[in-house]
Amino acid sequence: MRWEILGSGDIIQTLLKNRGVIREKERQEFFNPTNPLKISLKSFGISESEVKKAINRIKEAKKKGEHVVVYGDYDADGITGTAILWETLHDVGIFVLPHIPDRFTEGYGLNPESIKKLKEKDPELGLIITVDHGIVAGKKIDTAHKLGIDVIITDHHQKGKVLPKSFAVVYTDKISGSAVSWVLSREISKAFKGSISKVDSGLELTAIGTIADQLPLIGINRSIVKYGLGHLNKTTRPGLIELFRNAGVEKKTIGTYEIGFIVAPRINSMGRLEHAIDSLRLLCTRDRVKAFQIAKHITDTNSERQKIVEEVVLHARSKVGEDKIIVLADEKYHEGVIGLAAARLVEEFYRPAIVLSKKGEVSKASARSISGFNIIEAIRQLEDLYVEGGGHPMAAGFSIETKKIDEFTSRINKIAKSLLTEEILSRKLKIDLELEFGALDYKLLGHIKEFEPMGLGNPAPTFVSRNVSVIDVKTVGREASHLKLRLKQDEQTFDAIFFGGGEMYSKLTPDSKVDIAYQLEDNSWNGYKNLQLKIKDIKID
Repeated sequence: MRWEILGSGDIIQTLLKNRGVIREKERQEFFNPTNPLKISLKSFGISESEVKKAINRIKEAKKKGEHVVVYGDYDADGITGTAILWETLHDVGIFVLPHIPDRFTEGYGLNPESIKKLKEKDPELGLIITVDHGIVAGKKIDTAHKLGIDVIITDHHQKGKVLPKSFAVVYTDKISGSAVSWVLSREISKAFKGSISKVDSGLELTAIGTIADQLPLIGINRSIVKYGLGHLNKTTRPGLIELFRNAGVEKKTIGTYEIGFIVAPRINSMGRLEHAIDSLRLLCTRDRVKAFQIAKHITDTNSERQKIVEEVVLHARSKVGEDKIIVLADEKYHEGVIGLAAARLVEEFYRPAIVLSKKGEVSKASARSISGFNIIEAIRQLEDLYVEGGGHPMAAGFSIETKKIDEFTSRINKIAKSLLTEEILSRKLKIDLELEFGALDYKLLGHIKEFEPMGLGNPAPTFVSRNVSVIDVKTVGREASHLKLRLKQDEQTFDAIFFGGGEMYSKLTPDSKVDIAYQLEDNSWNGYKNLQLKIKDIKID
């Protein structure tokens, strides 16, 4: 692992500079983000004319008594976005129903057969609004048109060569799918003179979707998440309250970590193994008994999901070869978890990974990438091989004829050969600056906390200190996989924890000299309070 020393000088100025915050106006916005209610459509990158077209069509639906379907997606971003838009339309008097597709029978995005069934079930259906998909829907929209249904697309995924012929396209790639849904909901509430307070509180769901979809937490997304977390920590939604209780999360302490690693995976789990409609019901129900029942079912399903992922990763790990892009396919791989398995392989081998679930003639694939390699662009160079697909530079999904998987594997690795250089394939830990232990105190930690919410694009500040003495070291945790250390530099001594560092135990002895990369955190329990170093890497002299 290579360390990159990114700056020196005044600590806070350097931290800001490393995050692209240079001008005074940017600094003010960083520490005091604009309320998303006040951010313009132009700043979101959303066409004002398309929003007007969408709202006029919704007004027409209300006037004519047409029924509307919010057609969402089965991941956390799509589910939260569906809840936001459904609640808003219901609030302004639209006859609206949500539709979350089944991953296994309907697949991602608009499904022509599903559209037909929705129309057969409800002849009054005249408008479908997509959430978190549709920008590459192509001819699927023709099915709706033939049935007399207009389609409004709200999406944030990477565009194809041709935009779909929908009634309106509310699109930007600057924010999450749930955030696009929220922006449209904001404008609908304004146009219908609905409850802006409800739209404002809808930011709590937008924060979940934004964090779950791993949007960089800078600029507009930082505003969305900061204000959204404020609402989330005061939420009155029975479903979220029960989900937090089941997960052992205290409502007033919810941050990006709790959402990204505890809450969002549970919301996602239903769509991975069963049907995501229960996750939508959890978010929208006002019945505390139902909330309790659904939250328990989701928690149990998430536990099952974790077991299945472990099984897939265990099998896949043994099949990884030397190709620059890992491509693995098997009948045993559960379609609902192949994305998680791909992410785990990327984390372990630091190469882009594509995991496929073989299913008869057509297989489903999920891809994850590394910084510097646009996976969706690479996949789109092979349009002659796959059936359909879409995604982001870092994650994508597609369907492919099973007999073409070997050719796909060969050709995508040919594409990657010149693009995936040793530089890109070198795992890097970015260091903000080098500090002496004497600079570490609660005042600095207080400044660091002002950088919250932290995450992708705005990571927790990471420092390096050199020539540090190991006073004490011991292994802790299951299978002795972590290290607990006592470290000293000059006259300053700190406790430290190194998660996953247990394998280095035998190399560290008292009085060893090391260089450490770490983050600063508060370690408080039972009235005891002290600064602790969260070790990210150790280099032994």
